[in-house]
Amino acid sequence: MVNDPFTILCIASYEKGADFMRQCYEEGCRVILLTSESLKNADWPRDCLDEIYYIPDVDKEWKMTDVIYSVSYLARSENIQRIVALDDFDVEKAASLREHLRVPGMGETTARYFRDKLAMRMRAREMEINVPEFVHILNYDKIREFLNKVKPPYILKPRMQAGAIGLKKINNAEELWRTIDKLGDKQSFYLLEQFVTGEIFHVDSIIYKSEIKFALAHEYGLPPMEVAHDGRVFSSRTMERGSEDEKILQAMNKEVIKAMGLVHGVSHTEFIKGKNSGEFYFLETSARVGGANIAPMIEAATGINLWREWAKIEILRGNGPYKLPKFREEY
Repeated sequence: MVNDPFTILCIASYEKGADFMRQCYEEGCRVILLTSESLKNADWPRDCLDEIYYIPDVDKEWKMTDVIYSVSYLARSENIQRIVALDDFDVEKAASLREHLRVPGMGETTARYFRDKLAMRMRAREMEINVPEFVHILNYDKIREFLNKVKPPYILKPRMQAGAIGLKKINNAEELWRTIDKLGDKQSFYLLEQFVTGEIFHVDSIIYKSEIKFALAHEYGLPPMEVAHDGRVFSSRTMERGSEDEKILQAMNKEVIKAMGLVHGVSHTEFIKGKNSGEFYFLETSARVGGANIAPMIEAATGINLWREWAKIEILRGNGPYKLPKFREEY
C-alpha cells in the first residue's frame, strides 16, 4: 500500500472540473471519475482519467445507496485517499462517502453550511454576520410572527438547490400560504426570506489551512434570479480593488469562511448591498468553483485557474506548504 499511487475520486453528476482532473493527473495522481450514466458521451478529459464509472441517474439525480454500495465495492481494490465533489449538487454525496469510508475531508455537518441555505443563514446569524430576515417553513406560529414583523415582498427558497434554482418571489401573506399548501410534505425543505433589492456581488476564494490565500470580488451585471427566471444575459465584472465596497466584501467574506469552517479548498460566496439601507448582507456560500464561466473570467483577469489551484490544495491537504502562483491584478 505504501507504493500505491495517490488516488483521487472525483464526483461529478454534471459535466464539470476538467482542469481539476488534468491538474491531478499532472501531479502524478491516479484519477477516478464517478459521473452520471447520462454523461457517458460528455467531453471528459479521458486522457487524464485512469477509470470512469457511471451511476444510473434520472435527470442527473442519483440514489445515494447506489453511490455508497458502488464506491465501497470500488474501495476493495482502490486505496481512495481523497474524494472531491466537482459540482454543488455533489457536496453531500462526497461528504457522506468520506464519513462512510473515513476518508479525510469535509464531513456531513460542515457540508451543510455550504449546501443548506437555512443552515448557512443560522450559522451566519449565530456568528453575527448580517443576513436578511428569514424563517424556516416549519412552525406556522413562527411564520405568522415573521409575516407580522417583516413587510412583503418575500422570497421563498429551497434549502438544498444551487444558485437561483427554485426561487419564488412572494408578494403577500395570502400568496405565501397558498404556496406552502401546494408544497405539502416538502414544506420543511424551504425557507422564507425578506426580499432585499440591490446590487449582488460574489467573492471567489482559495483557502488553505483555514487561511484565505486568494480572494477576488465581482459585481453581477444583473441579479442571478432575474437572469435565471426572466431569460436575461448573465454578466459579472471585477470590482475596483481597494474601493470601499470591495474592502467591506473582503472583510465579510473572511468572516463567512471562518464561520462556516472551510479548512482547505475553494469557495464562491454571494452578498447583496441593500438599495434602501446601503448595508451589505450575506446571501449564500459554497465549497466549489463558481459556475457560469466565472472561473475563466478570474483567470483572464489574474492568471489564476481556480480549478487547478483547488486540485493542488486537495492533494496537499495540510501536508506541506501551499504557494499561490504570482498573479496579475487586471480586470
